[in-house]
Amino acid sequence: MRILWLKTELLHPVDKGGKIRTYQMLKQLKREHHVTYLTLDDGAADREARERAEEYCHELVRVPHRTRAKFSAGFYAELALNLFSPLPYFMKKYESAEMRREIAERGRRAEFDMLVCDFLMPCINVPEEVRAATVLFQHNVEAMIWRRHYEVQTNPLKKAYLYGQWRKTHGFERDACRRFDMVVAVSREDRETMQSEYRVESVTDVPTGVDTDYFRPRGTEKCEPHNLVFTGSMDWLPNEDAIRYFTAEVMPRIRQALPDVTLTVVGRNPYPSLVELSRRDPSIIVTGRVEDVRPFMERAAAYVVPIRVGGGTRLKIYEAMAMEKPVVSTTIGAEGLPVGDGAELLLADTPEAFAERVLNVLTDERLAQELGARAAATVREHFGWERVAARFAEACERAVRLREQKRASVRLEEELRTAV
Repeated sequence: MRILWLKTELLHPVDKGGKIRTYQMLKQLKREHHVTYLTLDDGAADREARERAEEYCHELVRVPHRTRAKFSAGFYAELALNLFSPLPYFMKKYESAEMRREIAERGRRAEFDMLVCDFLMPCINVPEEVRAATVLFQHNVEAMIWRRHYEVQTNPLKKAYLYGQWRKTHGFERDACRRFDMVVAVSREDRETMQSEYRVESVTDVPTGVDTDYFRPRGTEKCEPHNLVFTGSMDWLPNEDAIRYFTAEVMPRIRQALPDVTLTVVGRNPYPSLVELSRRDPSIIVTGRVEDVRPFMERAAAYVVPIRVGGGTRLKIYEAMAMEKPVVSTTIGAEGLPVGDGAELLLADTPEAFAERVLNVLTDERLAQELGARAAATVREHFGWERVAARFAEACERAVRLREQKRASVRLEEELRTAV
């Protein structure tokens, strides 16, 4: 297949879940298919990001596009103006007439026979008429994320704004999913949500994967017996909410039993109040972006996923499992992953229960080792990226067949009308 892959950013540095999933999938797909990677480019990525694109595509096409920096005056102005827009803000800011023209022109020249929209955001620039088969790769059910933000928000003004974003997203996402020949979700739960909420007929799911060769204990770091670790981009709202919740409501309860407990937060762009908290409280260590998360994971006695808001699946859980770490997560944090409470990880949904589960693995070495060993065995056997990419390619081939069936049906209708 000749695949035109649509995105809103370059992939390097490969430092967050969505980038990791896309990078690993494309590396596998590139072996058997021609991949053109068409992306918006805000200029933030360096030359290395452009040069290393050859790792995952045969051709890179960049469309210049600017978005407002978070927390800037322009950003807040756009949020206010979005009150009068039918589009949710996270979609509106990626509108690009130039990207739409580029897609249309390549379509007219028949340069691709498969268009893949990676995440919901690029689809705002997909022309109404596309001759090639189309796939929407949904890493999340975006409306679900906004609904959960709305549900946990306590500030009345923010809650009202989030309600509006949720309802706009629900309508846009429903209509977008119905436009594509095939929608690919990353979990059975997301697939069933899109079938029931959006009445999408052509939807399938592929599992989340992990690089089981890369994420493996190396024995180069000494484990700190009361150190916890969380990894993830700290400019993603669900991760920010998770750490706010954990530091305010869970950590103090753990500290009552283990005064020397520490939490290491590894991930790019930590929010200002977290940085300030780490200055005041030496038990909270904030690294910012790092080149390699594995040493921080290996030093930790347990991996925590206190996520209350989100959709899709958490790659970070599989990475921790592959590193043989005991994982304590909320149910939402582990949503969509075929793992069981008490088998591959521990689940807890209240501050009291979460603290208790963390204390269990920090004080019971045998329990921690057994959880880590079972978890690692599961991901190594079932969730390598090669299998995941093969499933995705099968979904794309199904989309091609569906498009051909639609064309045949249209031709037949035209012939019947002509005959009459």
